[in-house]
Amino acid sequence: MWRRRFVTIAKYLLVFSLFIAIVAPEWPAFQDEDHRLDTIVHLRDFDFLVWFLDAMVAKGSERAGLGHAYLDQETRKEVVLTYLDYVRDARRLQGEISLIYADPEVDDPEAASAALRAQLAQARAHMEQRQPLAEAIVQEQVSAVLVDEGFSLLDGVLPPVQMRMTALPLILIVSPRDQIRQLYGVPLVPELTTPEMESLETAVYRQLDRSALVVPIGGLGFYPAMIVETSNVNFLADVVAHEWAHHWLTLRPLGIRYLATPELRTINETVASILGEEIGARVVQRFYPEFVPPETPVVDAVEEAEPAPEEPPSFDFRAEMAATRIRVDELLAAGRLEEAEAYMEERRRLFVANGYPIRKLNQAYFAFYGAYADTPGAAGDDPIGPAVLALRENSPSLHAFMTTVARVTSAEELEDALAAARGEH
Repeated sequence: MWRRRFVTIAKYLLVFSLFIAIVAPEWPAFQDEDHRLDTIVHLRDFDFLVWFLDAMVAKGSERAGLGHAYLDQETRKEVVLTYLDYVRDARRLQGEISLIYADPEVDDPEAASAALRAQLAQARAHMEQRQPLAEAIVQEQVSAVLVDEGFSLLDGVLPPVQMRMTALPLILIVSPRDQIRQLYGVPLVPELTTPEMESLETAVYRQLDRSALVVPIGGLGFYPAMIVETSNVNFLADVVAHEWAHHWLTLRPLGIRYLATPELRTINETVASILGEEIGARVVQRFYPEFVPPETPVVDAVEEAEPAPEEPPSFDFRAEMAATRIRVDELLAAGRLEEAEAYMEERRRLFVANGYPIRKLNQAYFAFYGAYADTPGAAGDDPIGPAVLALRENSPSLHAFMTTVARVTSAEELEDALAAARGEH
């Protein structure tokens, strides 16, 4: 009922908006870039209110059950891993169904995929049944490790670890063409097709003269955190901790100023990545030790009987992407916009030829991925990420690092904090 009323109200608002646009065409609200971007997106934006209400219902049932409180550690692990197995099955089945619909040789994809769709429905039913309990267990496991690392408050952590595995919104990243800087990050519905993504990006380019890219994400710092459906326990633990770091920072100066400057966004994301990786790894070590990734073997050069034969150098994605970013920055700084864009397309083709299927390499790509210091090469020679990593290396603990960096509100303060950690003050 409330949805029908909402649609009715929305229709009246649309009619009113059209009337105002006709009788007052000079009104700035209908001329600014935000409005034109909203027009381009048009009903493809993600409805956070509906998602939040659904998540609250699920979390309510989770808290009402509290089934995990009476389970031993081995049973808890089995619950989570069984749930992740159903996620894996659902993703596999969905992939097989998509291939059938994409195959031009299949005359009736609906009939051809009927059995698979029935299996998918069954797998998703098992997922939905187990999801609240599995999520509660993972939340508690991440919280337990955070407490061990010094983040405890009142027998837990604040804010509490809360997450929901879900189909995540895509994000439309918009950057100026003459520099690399994120202007907008618009959440979109997750079911967009590749042609629809291309259409949106092209519309932004042609109508706003901006660079645009629709990107997938692994998590979103909403509350509860929105976590992509995954069957990988290592990734799950990492991203849950990563999003909790954003929740924790939101209560502190660094997180409060997340959107103030591109530098502060980079600091926030790099800090969250550091905590996510460290806490995630410890969660797996403690609760899922059989899934700890194997260490890279170290070869003792003294024991080598003879030099290994020379092999042709492999394609170094990190180095090539960093070189690309540095050159693009140089071209844009010199005002050679068209040359920079042609160069990025040339480099994109090189990456694709070497097994990296990048759909689009542009200013928006670097504006998004360059904010993560752990994203290979996308930050170029930006000193922010390395400074954050150096601060962590010079901090006695993860908690000490987080406490220090949470007070940072500028790139200059980051440098001061690093200097102090190194004993240079």
